[in-house]
Amino acid sequence: MQNPVRIAPSILSADFARLGEEVRAIDLAGADWIHVDVMDGHFVPNITIGPGVVKALRPHTTKPIDVHLMIAPVDAFLDDFAAAGADTISVHVEASPHTHRTIQHIRGLGKRAGVVLTPQTPAKALDYLLEEIDLVLVMSVNPGFGGQSFIESQLRKIEAIRKMIDKAGLSVDLEVDGGIDRNTAPRAIAAGADVLVAGTATFRGGPSAYADNIAALRG
Repeated sequence: MQNPVRIAPSILSADFARLGEEVRAIDLAGADWIHVDVMDGHFVPNITIGPGVVKALRPHTTKPIDVHLMIAPVDAFLDDFAAAGADTISVHVEASPHTHRTIQHIRGLGKRAGVVLTPQTPAKALDYLLEEIDLVLVMSVNPGFGGQSFIESQLRKIEAIRKMIDKAGLSVDLEVDGGIDRNTAPRAIAAGADVLVAGTATFRGGPSAYADNIAALRG
């Protein structure tokens, strides 16, 4: 059964010179989760932040910190992000030679485990993993940069994964990240998403606009 919609603003679009203040502002504005995109310049063509920034942000919010690791190989970094204060750690199926073992490691650290599918990764990649995880993240843009346009074909993938989750009777969160705005958010929700990651659409207009931006995405 589809859970209530939650909004997870991506701090990738925040003002990095005021990151603690930005996290407090989106928390007060109604964000459900805080989404942190970690890029390594290897798995994706960009570099963002490491566990030190997550640790620095942890005191600024009581909301769950949702960490999306665009790192390969990923396993060596799991302990550091868990210790830094991540609540959910999500990894790409292509980022570890043994995704099942990686999921076990994350859960062994006491964290929620997620699996990420890039636009070309089929829903079938979740076979034999779905019952082991807490979250599926469907990338509706190619990972690596904010501000991209929503890839329409991912709606079919979201629908397929929603059917898989419901058929198995699981409570796995179905998160969508990429090109989410006032127009694409309701379509992603209709397809079966229950967590929306939004960077540009959340942080546009500055702190005074954050509450309205988040409310508009929630529908």
